[in-house]
Amino acid sequence: MSFSAKSERVRRSLLHPLKFRLYLWRKLPLAACGGLRIDQLDAERCVVSLPGGWRTQNPFRSMYFAAQSMAAEMSTGAPALTLAMGSDASISTLVLGIRGEFVKKAVGRCSFAFDDVAAMARAIGHAAAGSEPVGYVARSTGRMTDHTVVARFEITWTFKRR
Repeated sequence: MSFSAKSERVRRSLLHPLKFRLYLWRKLPLAACGGLRIDQLDAERCVVSLPGGWRTQNPFRSMYFAAQSMAAEMSTGAPALTLAMGSDASISTLVLGIRGEFVKKAVGRCSFAFDDVAAMARAIGHAAAGSEPVGYVARSTGRMTDHTVVARFEITWTFKRR
C-alpha cells in the first residue's frame, strides 16, 4: 500500500515539527500542551510519543491515563486523517469508542504504535466506494523507552462518505 499524492502532502505536514505543532495549537491545544509528537507515519504504522514529567503526570508520579488515551488515539487518528483527506471522496471520520487496558505503571516518555495502516486504508476505501458507514477497530500499544508494554487501546472508528 502507498499513499495517494494528496495523502502524502498531509503526511509530510503532520511529520513537519513546526507545522504539526501549529496544527495542534490551532485544533488540539490539549495535545500541544501535553507535548504530543508524531515520530513515524508511513503506509505501515504510526508511532506517537508523549513525554513523561509534569505535563502528563498524575499525583502518583506516573503518566495520567487521559494523556495515554490521547496519544493512543492520535496514533490511529493521524493515519485516519491522512487517508481520509487523501481520498477522492469526502470522508467523515468519527471515534465511536475507546477501550484501554493499563498493564504497567507508565513512567517517562512513552510511545504508542498503531501497526495496521493498510487495513485502515481498506476500510476508508470501502467507505469511499459505498454509502454506508464502515467501522474499524484500531489497536494501539503503548511502550516505555525500554519497550515495556504499559497500555493497550482499541479505538473504534467509523468512516462514511459524505
